[in-house]
Amino acid sequence: MFLFSREVVGTTSRLLYFKSDYIVLLMKQIFLLLSTVLCLSLSSLSAHKPNVLFLAMDDQNDWIGCMGGHPLVKTPNIDALAARGTLFTNAHTQSPLCNPARTSLMVGLRPSTTGIHGLAPWFRDVRQWADLVSLPQHFANNGYQTYSNGKIYHSLRHQPADMDDPEFQHWGAIGGFGIPKPPKKLIPPTPFGDHALMDWGVWPLDNDDTTKSDWEVASKAIEMLDNMPKGKPFFLTAGFYLPHVPCYATQKWFDLYPDDASILPKMPKNDRDDVPFSSWWTHWSLPEPRQKWIEENDQDINLVRSYLASTSFIDNQIGRVLEALDRNGFTDNTIIVLWSDHGYHLGEKLITGKNTLWARSTRVPLIFAGPGVKGGQKCNLPAELLDMYPTLADLCDLPELKHLEGISLVPQLTNANASRKRPAITSHNQGNFSIVSEKWRYIHYVDGAEELYDIENDYDEWTNLASQKPDVLKKMRKWLPKIDNGPVEGSSHRVLTYYHGVPVWEGKIIGENDPVPHDD
Repeated sequence: MFLFSREVVGTTSRLLYFKSDYIVLLMKQIFLLLSTVLCLSLSSLSAHKPNVLFLAMDDQNDWIGCMGGHPLVKTPNIDALAARGTLFTNAHTQSPLCNPARTSLMVGLRPSTTGIHGLAPWFRDVRQWADLVSLPQHFANNGYQTYSNGKIYHSLRHQPADMDDPEFQHWGAIGGFGIPKPPKKLIPPTPFGDHALMDWGVWPLDNDDTTKSDWEVASKAIEMLDNMPKGKPFFLTAGFYLPHVPCYATQKWFDLYPDDASILPKMPKNDRDDVPFSSWWTHWSLPEPRQKWIEENDQDINLVRSYLASTSFIDNQIGRVLEALDRNGFTDNTIIVLWSDHGYHLGEKLITGKNTLWARSTRVPLIFAGPGVKGGQKCNLPAELLDMYPTLADLCDLPELKHLEGISLVPQLTNANASRKRPAITSHNQGNFSIVSEKWRYIHYVDGAEELYDIENDYDEWTNLASQKPDVLKKMRKWLPKIDNGPVEGSSHRVLTYYHGVPVWEGKIIGENDPVPHDD
């Protein structure tokens, strides 16, 4: 046994206390150092993530040079982007209407899931969906700076004052339809109320594009690129309004196209003789004039030429933004995605406008380019705008979100022939769907009526084969969504319901013997 004096024990105790204090202080310093290193590492990782340039067009159908939708259309900047990226030639919207289409792609859910079918409501006003993490929010939550310009959502152009978690962190150009506007409409009064947006033609007359709303959208996006802070990746949007009506463009863009019938699409008068009457219910009474009015008022060439001119003008704005991206040295580390919310009829199927389940309404441009994307590819596998959210998250290595209904397109971005089994699904109000594979378009209406087109051999969808292909119908029906919710509270504008066998369009019953409205 060892015996220690009180002095020795006291000295030893003091030494032990000193050593304990030293160890605690050392541990704190190590923890602080590790925290600093971790923060710097996370910051470094965030700084090296690819940027995203998110380019949107409004009502742009497949009349894009690289898509072959119109033989005369001129879109050199979009074509060049497609040439260095991957073009999805069989991409389709989730709805042929702005609000449900844009809501779907921005939150990653189908309209048949959310119940958002009309031009209202804004999804955050729906209690069930108010807290959904949107695409730009997901990027902001993972270290990105997010920027908005123009039309991305249907109606949101600035940050709501009562919203804690912003849709975008930085807001730029608002833009608008048909700005600047002529003193009065350029075309005769249109049916169904002579809506102010139903107009087209050469405007402004001074051939100056710099006063146009979409020029401003591009210019603000360029300004943001020119002044982009270093050290954080960005998610920057530019949402263009054209070729949505009113289709105003300056003379220089009209001069690209002949002023004669050579620019018109094929519009056979018997095009709807073999389709069900309920096909009319999805666009029963709308501001967009029918083919009948267009021809009677000598507007067919003018409308098509205005649409093509507007498309070429927007192509030019896209080129301006891409040039700024390159000039600022961002191109090599930026994923570019270009899309349109849905298509547009210009006389085909006896109508103008959208709101149908045929290709002219559902088929849209969808192009990816940049890191992780193989250049010079065309993919004819069915793709959906719904797929953009998971694809961009995948490309930028963001955490997976469980609520998303889309499927990442990354396998096809590296190999256009990579297997993809799911078709593209579009809905327009409850119970109305189109299902598109590589070969077939199947349409199911709310009353059970059906259409079927062999899109490999019948590009214009003129021959309904539903009565001749029962085996194909059976196969395609399996893809009808199991979730098919009706309109949520607050739904309005272009809403069709069908309860107890009675179709109701925008609150008015469609009678069993009511004639199709053409020029009311």
